[in-house]
Amino acid sequence: MTPEELAAVRCDLEDFAADVFEPFARADQRRWGSVYLRGLLTGGGRKSVEPMAARLGEDGNRQALAHFITCSPWDPAHVRARLAWRMQHAISPSALIIDDTGFLKDGEASACVSRQYTGTAGKVANCQAGVSLHLASDHASAAVNWRLFLPRTWDPASPEADPAKVARRARCGIPDDVGHVEKWQLALDMVDETRSWGLEIPLAVADGGYGDTAAFRLGLEERGLHYVVGISTTVTAQPGDATPHTPPYNGTGRPPVAKYPEAARKVKQLVIDAGRVAARPVQWREGSRPGTGRSGLKRMYSRFTALRIRPAGREIRRTTQGPELPVCWLLAEWPAKEAEPVQFWLSNLPADTPLTTLVRLAKIRWRIEHDYREMKQALGLAHFEGRTWNGWHHHVTLVSAAHAFCTLQRLARAPKETAPA
Repeated sequence: MTPEELAAVRCDLEDFAADVFEPFARADQRRWGSVYLRGLLTGGGRKSVEPMAARLGEDGNRQALAHFITCSPWDPAHVRARLAWRMQHAISPSALIIDDTGFLKDGEASACVSRQYTGTAGKVANCQAGVSLHLASDHASAAVNWRLFLPRTWDPASPEADPAKVARRARCGIPDDVGHVEKWQLALDMVDETRSWGLEIPLAVADGGYGDTAAFRLGLEERGLHYVVGISTTVTAQPGDATPHTPPYNGTGRPPVAKYPEAARKVKQLVIDAGRVAARPVQWREGSRPGTGRSGLKRMYSRFTALRIRPAGREIRRTTQGPELPVCWLLAEWPAKEAEPVQFWLSNLPADTPLTTLVRLAKIRWRIEHDYREMKQALGLAHFEGRTWNGWHHHVTLVSAAHAFCTLQRLARAPKETAPA
């Protein structure tokens, strides 16, 4: 925001800060939380402490801001809970979206930095990785929970532990009880924490980095959650109408057990076997570019196939009682100009769920990419230059608060344009 724009919403910002920072124990924490939030919202380049302090005028106390974000003993979970309550009311979310993003680093001193794959760079890079959970509807979204991923090289209990990185844990302030946990498990932990705040969102959405893991899908089901998750073509399944049968017993050896007569096939092959005729055209929303939609914007449109299938795999069999594998939806996008289907999702939504609903929920994941872009380009999500565990969690929480404030302002200015149909 420009100084003039920020001045115009100063009263709204002060009310918002008073609400989300209400859990802070001390008045000075509430003061510097509000100042830091204003620094993130003010335009002008990097959003690390020093350049923000230079832009904040009489409130630009670099030492106080650095202490607040790095050392001050406030629990970011309390702020996130307040943020989640506020945004649930404003957004009326229909889904929890889970994903992760990279924080590229030049050095190796920051907490949990390592060479690892990140979609931010599209390759293996020196970075931190943060897993986030967002409340989302078709018209708005907000990040309300975060976890910093700790690689095996930072875990003293791991066979892959790097002695130099383990030695840096104390300097980075990483708690002794924090070890390596897979990203999908961090996501489930965040779902549990978010629900403990009193939020009940019945649907989870994630990409193939999470959906390919059967344990993640089973974890969502154990929590009573429906899901629509991306998967890769390596996932195998039986057709929905496949039935296991027991071969005749010849009287010797162990009696045979019921099994499916044919081996499970890859999901891509199941869709190809169904043929192009199974694909139906679906428009799920209108984009932001000019086009032929009713509002003058481009229609988001493609062709989709939805099949009832039975996902296979050792983990699923171990949790299934009886020989029959559970049935779920396989959704595939097969554009008219493509020779093969290009994208796949699994969902445990009911059997009578319309194709348009499956597509809309699968495609709602664009909201998290939109959030990441806004938080990184405008609000300095990846600009934190501190090296500590607490500092990282404090910074991403306050960036989420700044992003939520911008979302609330946008909704207030154009309620007719952003309200759900």
